[in-house]
Amino acid sequence: LFEAVLIPMFLIIGFYGSRERRIRSSYMLFLYTLISSIIMFISILFIFFKFGTTDYLILKTVQFDPLSEKLCWFAFFLSFAVKMPLVPFHIWLPEAHCEAPTSGSVILAGILLKLGGFGFLRYSIGLFPDSSAYFTPFIFVISILGIVYASITTIQQVDLKKIIAYSSVGHMGVVTIGLFSSASQSILGSIFLMVSHGIVSGALFLCIGIVYERHHTRVIKYYSGLLTTMPLFAIFFTLFTMANIGLPGTSSFIGEFLIIAGCLLTNS
Repeated sequence: LFEAVLIPMFLIIGFYGSRERRIRSSYMLFLYTLISSIIMFISILFIFFKFGTTDYLILKTVQFDPLSEKLCWFAFFLSFAVKMPLVPFHIWLPEAHCEAPTSGSVILAGILLKLGGFGFLRYSIGLFPDSSAYFTPFIFVISILGIVYASITTIQQVDLKKIIAYSSVGHMGVVTIGLFSSASQSILGSIFLMVSHGIVSGALFLCIGIVYERHHTRVIKYYSGLLTTMPLFAIFFTLFTMANIGLPGTSSFIGEFLIIAGCLLTNS
């Protein structure tokens, strides 16, 4: 079922994409996630042959040897990191967002990206707690580097969809930091931020879809003066933009605040 979501997304981008690179983008999405998931599938087969079951509740009670647990953790991590995505596994996301129709971008941002966060919480941390604690510094380093890289890359973009896509990569880095910090506040904040990001980024993609249907361009410079021609739209777009950057009073702020507060508690 984890891979079943690829089929509708592949068809949505490949058949209903907005530009000529849609076939390339759909194959990039498919191959990136499929290859990483095959590695996870090999790990699942290894667990099955070693313990004779894939039942989650039973596997929570078994004792892995340290090397096997670390290898399985890394195989699961690779699959979930591509799905979230974390830097440097993020290359497929901006391409997929730019070529997908508005509905595809909303599904991609609202549901598909959250599978990686769910996987980290449910399986990486749930089944391999010792390895998760062991690799936490590694997770923090790549997440922080990903946040910085994605933020700098976002500033350089001129395509409205790419701006939101790269900012999503940065937000997922914040989510990962919260999930792997041991504080309950951070884990709760990560879940809250994932729900908030699905709503806010989905709303932003709908807003961009509205102007793209009218003008067939997403280059940001062509939309200067939008407040005079579409004042109500501009108000909503500004509201969701503020929510995306975590303005106090918006849902994203609550999630990010809880994550930072939990991390500070953990480090102290």
